[in-house]
Amino acid sequence: MPKVITDDLDALINIFPPHIRQPLCQQENISELLEVVLDLGRPSEARFPGGEIILNPQEVSEPDIEYVTSRTSSFGDDNRAGIERTLHRISAIRNRKGRIVGLTCRVGRAVFGTIKTIEDLVQSGKSVLLLGRPGVGKTTMLREVARVLADDLKKRVVIVDTSNEIAGDGDIPHPAIGHARRMQVTTPTRQHAVMIEAVENHMPEVIVIDEIGTELEAQAARTIAERGVQLIGTAHGNTLENLMMNPTLADLIGGIQTVTLGDEEAKRRGTQKSILERMSPPTFSIVVEIQDRDKVAIHPDTGEAVDAILRGQPIATEIRWLDKTGEVKIERKVPITSIRKTKGNNLHKLYLFGINRGRLEQVAKEKQLSLDIVNNLKDANLFITSRSYYRRKLQKVKDAETAGLPIYVLKSNSPPQMRQLLNDIYPRDSVNKADPLELALGEAEEAVEQVKSGQEAVELSPQSAYIRRLQHLIAERNNLASHSLGKEPNRRVRIYK
Repeated sequence: MPKVITDDLDALINIFPPHIRQPLCQQENISELLEVVLDLGRPSEARFPGGEIILNPQEVSEPDIEYVTSRTSSFGDDNRAGIERTLHRISAIRNRKGRIVGLTCRVGRAVFGTIKTIEDLVQSGKSVLLLGRPGVGKTTMLREVARVLADDLKKRVVIVDTSNEIAGDGDIPHPAIGHARRMQVTTPTRQHAVMIEAVENHMPEVIVIDEIGTELEAQAARTIAERGVQLIGTAHGNTLENLMMNPTLADLIGGIQTVTLGDEEAKRRGTQKSILERMSPPTFSIVVEIQDRDKVAIHPDTGEAVDAILRGQPIATEIRWLDKTGEVKIERKVPITSIRKTKGNNLHKLYLFGINRGRLEQVAKEKQLSLDIVNNLKDANLFITSRSYYRRKLQKVKDAETAGLPIYVLKSNSPPQMRQLLNDIYPRDSVNKADPLELALGEAEEAVEQVKSGQEAVELSPQSAYIRRLQHLIAERNNLASHSLGKEPNRRVRIYK
């Protein structure tokens, strides 16, 4: 269905004193209002997508704050209140004595039709976890999910509404949730208990929960999923990798544990003896990263995605977005598995410049690798040099760049740097498994073909700085643009026209 927005904006505007309400109503883009901020002793502000404006230069006074709070519901333990039968949220800032000295009055909007990009996932019956930065629309999407499941699929849906953000303030829930039922939570510390109560007392087929943030809530979510109830929820974190680094919430995606390998196994894998592995099946089968209000990145199999990230391998991701006509567009980023295999380890012909050959061969011998080192630049497919040689732009370096050879730069001639080099360019598990370098370059070549076929842009999997340089080179050779984005260790290359 097309997007329809309802925001009950008049109900929010009417809680403000006249000297704040009048200039607010005069704003041409009032329909885009995000929130109004009132801080004691400062001018009142209105925040819009394009920035902030001062509504009245007059400082906010205690009577102004009392005027607003007298027209809202009472504040809970989370310092949040609302306006009955609306989705607006009023959050308080208190001084050390508990007196309210600031208010953030946020507009709550119900957007019907906002889950078009993930509707098939929601209808699959699998548990879905929504991630994304604050303000990107997680709660809005959650509200629409509840309505679609309850009204369109006729499922028994129960919303655990801790801060009354999903179904609004008051005893009667907002119409935006359709026929879904809502259970309010007296205090945020009881959210996990109400989650279990919902399952035990009300026989839901689906439970919708916003902002899973504690270990007890994560455990309650696992208990619910184990009872065969579909979970649709949100959690603190922008991406799957964020969640994996959060020990409190990692259980939602299977949990992460440290495993100590034996000497032989660690040597066979080419890893340290202590590695990270997933502990158990994920609570949520599907993870959706909300990148923008009309764009999502989907991990269709959470377990596979977590395992791949822990092993440093490319992960299968599906990007979906709405085009200008409202149609869903899909781009699949799938790891390359059909990599050419060769007998032995000699996938590269190495040309060394400023590198201690004897030391490199000794490190390779320790890793049971046989190197193919060539003496002629024309026979090489990988140029290896030191940072000092590369910075001085000596003639051999220029020749390699002119020939379009990939260049690997070592910080020093130390054995650890050489081990890192060999780990980057040769298979780590066994000679019969795909080389991570080959996987990454294959992914870049596939992205080039997608862009040439009409796709606007393709983001690659996170890689090391060396591999990103090679991916940029592939884009350049095909007359395409590219740039790196994100922060380490999730920095990645984006290829576009």
